[in-house]
Amino acid sequence: MSLQGPLVVVAEVPAPDVVEALGAAGAFPIVEANWADAPTAFVSVKPAAVVIAEPGPAPSEAAARMLCLQIATAQGPIVPTVALCDAGSEPALPIALPADISLPRAHLVRRLQSALRVRALHETVLRRLELFVSEGGNSLGLPEHDALEDATVLIAGRGPLYPGLSVAMGERVKMIGALSVETAARHLNARDISGIVVGDGFSPRMVEAFLTVLAQDTRFRDIPVAVIGDVSRTFADVLPNIDHVDGDPARLVARMMPLVRLYAFEERLKRMLKSLEAGGLFDPETGLHAPEAFCQDLAQAIEAAADRSQALSIARFAFEGMPDARAGLDTARLVTKLIRDIDFATRDEDGAILIAFTHTDLRAAHVVVRRIASALKNAMGGAVRDTVITNVTLATLKTGDTIDSLMQRVMGSRMVAAE
Repeated sequence: MSLQGPLVVVAEVPAPDVVEALGAAGAFPIVEANWADAPTAFVSVKPAAVVIAEPGPAPSEAAARMLCLQIATAQGPIVPTVALCDAGSEPALPIALPADISLPRAHLVRRLQSALRVRALHETVLRRLELFVSEGGNSLGLPEHDALEDATVLIAGRGPLYPGLSVAMGERVKMIGALSVETAARHLNARDISGIVVGDGFSPRMVEAFLTVLAQDTRFRDIPVAVIGDVSRTFADVLPNIDHVDGDPARLVARMMPLVRLYAFEERLKRMLKSLEAGGLFDPETGLHAPEAFCQDLAQAIEAAADRSQALSIARFAFEGMPDARAGLDTARLVTKLIRDIDFATRDEDGAILIAFTHTDLRAAHVVVRRIASALKNAMGGAVRDTVITNVTLATLKTGDTIDSLMQRVMGSRMVAAE
């Protein structure tokens, strides 16, 4: 996409190379400002994005704090910030997306384009939300908590840096580990991953093969990737958020967090947009049916199954010992990836998951339920897997059943005894 203006470029010394690269990509107007004038320029210009065109800390700490506050509290869609920085340093603003100064300026442009796609998505969601509410839709709103609370970072590695990386990342965000690229690939397909660290312990050929798979899959085009060790710069042409970093865990995490936060925020926006496009049918937090919509669909499915003598089954997954709300949320989101297109599900107030299996008799439902239960258990971390007990109940549609009678059976009968 071409860059949309206006943009504010912040630097104490003019940066013609940055301005020229941004202009060539379509940005207009571009307003240049030094650090002392940057807060004033932000207020007057109301930019679509901010570019910090020089590495190192800001010469004016007060101006940097003010600019950071203005960016974070700006009304309307987000204002992405990209900052040039040396490989061994952090951006001038903690909320800024880092861009390696040693790379061609085209890399900075691609990173900014990726961030502006999120801004455009945010703008669309805000507009659709306003329209949805004005037309009498149920009250929906974007969650206000930090998107990092929804994020999961995958660390793939098996070298001496792996333990330190795991601890440093785990202090900031939920993380899962993989000791092989094959395991990492399975996690990517089964979970919502917000960032990837390719650690030490893999051969250059394995790393290159893994990055090639990411580059060829459009689902992972914008995912943040931090690679420890040498990697071909050609990957930066197709993965705008890839970084080559040193082995310092704390610095790696600090540089990666803004990218992970933005990616997790984008996933939040996509869930909300899906809900809005379906008229509020889906819960924007989980991607499952909203409870009211689930009951309406289930009543219609029961009526259709009875009229056409078709099978229908329903299962309830209740979890004992779930450590926190985040674990329950991750489980619900995983269910959206596990159920078939002909099925639908919702999350109950107590955290239990209800899944309706259309065109599915009791025998077939047993097979599907065991597959889902096994996948949910395998996706849980080792400590969680040992403490969480999953109780599954299953019932199938009988002649004369209503939604109330079917729900009553599934709420009170264990899977092995359900009829």
